[in-house]
Amino acid sequence: MNVLVTGGAGYIGSHVCVELLEQGHNVTVFDNFSNSSRNVLERISQVAGKRPSLYEGDLRKAQNIGCAILTHKPDAVMHFAGLKAVGESVIKPLDYYETNVSGTVNMLKAMQAFNVNHLVFSSSATVYAPPTTPDDLPLTESSALGPVSPYGRSKLAVEHVLADYAAANPYASIAMLRYFNPIGAHPSGLIGEDPKGIPNNLLPYIAQVAVGKLPHLTLLGHGFDTPDGTGIRDYVHIMDLAEGHLAALDYLTAGFEGCFAMNLGTGQGHSVLEVIAAFERASGKTIPIVEGTPRPGDIAVCYADASKAQELLGWKATCTLADMCADAWRWQSRNPEGYGRRQ
Repeated sequence: MNVLVTGGAGYIGSHVCVELLEQGHNVTVFDNFSNSSRNVLERISQVAGKRPSLYEGDLRKAQNIGCAILTHKPDAVMHFAGLKAVGESVIKPLDYYETNVSGTVNMLKAMQAFNVNHLVFSSSATVYAPPTTPDDLPLTESSALGPVSPYGRSKLAVEHVLADYAAANPYASIAMLRYFNPIGAHPSGLIGEDPKGIPNNLLPYIAQVAVGKLPHLTLLGHGFDTPDGTGIRDYVHIMDLAEGHLAALDYLTAGFEGCFAMNLGTGQGHSVLEVIAAFERASGKTIPIVEGTPRPGDIAVCYADASKAQELLGWKATCTLADMCADAWRWQSRNPEGYGRRQ
């Protein structure tokens, strides 16, 4: 199968590209490298034994994605391209709506024009309303929707666009995968998360402290109603997540028509202090901690009900927190500067 992967040079997209190539698919990466490195393509080739094709372009330019689909004639699209920093989205909301929503509309128009019907979309658990009581957990696909950031609202807006598009197009076949907290790296240590600037997420921040790039971890809140006072989240290994995407693609291409949303998570949570302790065991490093101020809107506990993915796709996360930390440390320790200078 020919698969076009938008944002294929990014953290999640690159790991999915490896899985696609290893399963014998032909892959074309569509990326503008605004938050990724061209060096990742060589790393994908080293891991998978085959280099993906590249179409450098920007989804905000309709002609770019149209030419990519016309040139490479994909049977399916996996859509990761987009902006994803919650904090930045509050400062630059229009950028998030332009890239995430308008970019997706451009892509759908090109897919429709060239009769490409299968789409796996990278959504997010941020589309859910924050749980306020224990009865709200775990979050299922039917839990209340109510994102609290422009990033989350842009993801939900895309979900609405996709659902409306599928309702109007009887041949559309769309999976919207709602991630919880992807962490870890490929076990080879050749590809992993390489955030631009100061990391926004916990695990890459811890990893950069361990490797000496950052002086300490600022603990944002220690007074939650949890066993150790720190927030609990559902962390899922990036390789489990990548396998979930291929399971979704198989499901779509087996004859499914329509549009569905699905959680990808482990179904259990780990606290910030548990993650720090697991990373210290994996790395042999001590992570200095400084008390910080809780972020407005942060919640105590959030984790997924991922049973729908197991029932429909036969997918279940199998990697442990120890696996996630060991693989993240292997990547960071071997690549302290990530992929190197962005070109």
